[in-house]
Amino acid sequence: MLLPAATRKTILSTVNTALLRYFVQNSAFSPSPQVERASGGEVAGRQSPTPPRSRGGEQYLSGLVRLPFLKATAVCLLIGYIAAPQLHAQEPREPSTGDDVVKVSTDLLVFPIRIRDKRPQATALTERDLLLRDEDHATSGLFLYPGADRVALVFALDQSGSLREIVSQQREAALALFGRFGERSQVAVIHFAEKPSLVASFGRDTSAARAAFTFPVKANQHTAIFDAAAAAVKTFDTLPHPRSERRIVILISDGLDNASNIKAGAVIQSALQKQVSFYVIHLPLFAPRDGRLAVRPAAKGFRDLAEKTGGKYFLVGDATSALLQPAGGTNIDLTPVFQAIEDDLKSQYLLGFYAGDASRDDRRHRLTVSLPKDVEYQLAGGGYSRTHEFFINLPPK
Repeated sequence: MLLPAATRKTILSTVNTALLRYFVQNSAFSPSPQVERASGGEVAGRQSPTPPRSRGGEQYLSGLVRLPFLKATAVCLLIGYIAAPQLHAQEPREPSTGDDVVKVSTDLLVFPIRIRDKRPQATALTERDLLLRDEDHATSGLFLYPGADRVALVFALDQSGSLREIVSQQREAALALFGRFGERSQVAVIHFAEKPSLVASFGRDTSAARAAFTFPVKANQHTAIFDAAAAAVKTFDTLPHPRSERRIVILISDGLDNASNIKAGAVIQSALQKQVSFYVIHLPLFAPRDGRLAVRPAAKGFRDLAEKTGGKYFLVGDATSALLQPAGGTNIDLTPVFQAIEDDLKSQYLLGFYAGDASRDDRRHRLTVSLPKDVEYQLAGGGYSRTHEFFINLPPK
């Protein structure tokens, strides 16, 4: 008889540590290598062909493994993200390229970008550092804001039994991350198992969020990660959307989805439209594979939530570190991961421009935005370059 998926997941969570100990004691098995190389996701954007592209490597974080994506070299088409929910966007006509293309048009285009500054004395960037080439006069203004100055943050917490204790122990480290953002920032918390639940609404006061990091185990239930991710994106609809606000979701889960009705691709599309980036913290379960212990594969699209929305994916721990956990407890510390998220956000800016009246002729308009010498920037999932191309295609009003 085949057990229900939720029951199978609960049993796996319960026996996971015992299983690890058994296989390590058995000489036929050995822990998997700590790092698997990540392949980068592709998103809408085109970089200048001249500057060299970069290729990311692995970085160790105090016993944790961070797997940033490889900088993509593919050429994609960038149309824009919806900045005002009330606008009814129309999909522009573009030739098929086979790439992941975000085809959404709007008057205000906003893009989270990462900066790589090679200048001997790096300084904060301003609009004066932007070089716009817009031969068609398709834009009417530019702006640039620091990425961590104003942040709206949602913690999406998996209520699986295997994660409850770990998540609870990371409460102070998580809220310390929020406390280092600008004074106009806000935080909310979502729990999820079969269904997502908003347990702490957006606010500056962290008392409700702190309490939300302690929760009962949802035993014998399915897990709907992508439904919860979609709910997290929708949560931002309750906020006004100032153009200087950075919107992020920190999703903490074991990656095993067995109940979602919404596909990962739909969540990613919605996140891109609303300028929401996911930072995914994967706390994996383990299973034997090819004669050794390995991370149990996450649901398809789980990693893409981060890599295709301009965030980052973190795989925490390996089979060896899992064996070192004390009986009845955990020695996992997510502080280095939260620090990496903070550092990443502080290397980011919000680049935006307004589409002018001249762009509303149902024609494709090309423009480029460049930064000073020795300063490169990256759009979500793409490569670093000093110059990137943008295309606007809007129908007449």
